[in-house]
Amino acid sequence: MLSYFPKYFTTKSINIYIGALILCNIIFFSHSLPIIWWLFGITEVIGFFYYANKLTKEWINLSQINFQKKLFISALFIRIIWVILSYFFYTIVNGNPFEYSSADAISYHAEADWLTGMIIKGNLEPYFSYINGRYSDLGYTFYLGWQYWITGSSIIIARLIKALLGAYMCVLVYKLAKRNFGESVGRMSAIFCMLMPNLIYYAGLHTKEVEMVFISVAFVERMDFLFRSRNYSPINIILPILFAGSLFFFRTVLGVTTIFAFFSTVVFLPAKLLGIGKRSLLLVWVLVTISYFVGGRIAAEVENTWATKTSNQEASLSFRSTRVNGNTLAKYASSVVFVPLIFVIPFPTIINTPNQENLQLINGGNYVKNILAFFVIYALFWVIINKKWREFVLIGSFSIGYLLIIANSSFAQSERFHQPALPFLLIIASFGINKITNNEKKYFDLYLGVIFIAILGWSWYKLAGRGLA
Repeated sequence: MLSYFPKYFTTKSINIYIGALILCNIIFFSHSLPIIWWLFGITEVIGFFYYANKLTKEWINLSQINFQKKLFISALFIRIIWVILSYFFYTIVNGNPFEYSSADAISYHAEADWLTGMIIKGNLEPYFSYINGRYSDLGYTFYLGWQYWITGSSIIIARLIKALLGAYMCVLVYKLAKRNFGESVGRMSAIFCMLMPNLIYYAGLHTKEVEMVFISVAFVERMDFLFRSRNYSPINIILPILFAGSLFFFRTVLGVTTIFAFFSTVVFLPAKLLGIGKRSLLLVWVLVTISYFVGGRIAAEVENTWATKTSNQEASLSFRSTRVNGNTLAKYASSVVFVPLIFVIPFPTIINTPNQENLQLINGGNYVKNILAFFVIYALFWVIINKKWREFVLIGSFSIGYLLIIANSSFAQSERFHQPALPFLLIIASFGINKITNNEKKYFDLYLGVIFIAILGWSWYKLAGRGLA
């Protein structure tokens, strides 16, 4: 079993990325990627694969305490550097410290600032009237408003707090993965999370992804601890309930995913990990939790999301095909395309397309996800073939359940909406690397070829749909 990420995989992954980047920009030279996005992409890809190989070997012999300290400090340092650099970068290129196409971020900031004024006056009634029961829109701005009240509406402090949450999330991933898959996988998973460009990226933005990812990981980690522990202390029971409930106030489908994960784990977790008495108690708790939400506004939001999933996806794809600078080929996509590719997409944007600077900036991170998807798929095959899937049902049901919902939504191709599942995919990928043998290396080489062709095809698709190819 591999306790580190071999250079065989990392070196080839870097070479394929650089080859695809060069070839695409030669083929589509008139729409070649600006040099700034080349630098971002190359830094993301080489930074991840080089240090994933290096650190998974160097840190394997550290004590558990020293590993966690080094992990947290390193993850925090990386994120703080990015927060500071991105703050000044966006200020220089956009005239404000917000990312490109930052309507959501500016809206969150303005709404939180408005809420802060009401907090100071001691009257929140106008805010709740404005929300009008839209619970999935409440959580982040309400949290940010109270944070602004303490920090004086500081944007940079808000992002430094995101860096802190992101760094501690890596520690939670280590604990969760170690408990399920062993020490080697735990360390590899945590290092992957520390280095993953997409997880670092959102610490420098003013959107809610860092908080959602942190709460999602905290929920699964605490729920897993409760399932495997004999300690029924109030804090051990209350914490996962609070984390699960709070997700409904950030994104409705994430709250639904927690209920699905609860139920799946209680039903399918092996008896050696969850006895009949504990299983019955937790099943009652799941049913009580569900009944609490049934009949309320949240239940109405869930029902509406499910009822309109197909029409929303079709309407969104149609809009994207007809809007200014849109892709006319988008209307031909659907969940039939997205579901089989849900672990792999989105592919990197490595050619210059109008108004897609954010995707070009994070192109290397998306490529890293494309590569790690091979190990995710391999791990899923391994646990099914070896009949071990029941032991890992909580991580699997949460991540796969959420991604299937996203695949059937209007956000299937949106990298931002994949974020809550990403730490769990990194855990599964680490498990796949741990289990892979020399016999499977030939499949990785074949997969790299498929990814190379897919990136070329994706570049053509993005330009052809806009009449630019």
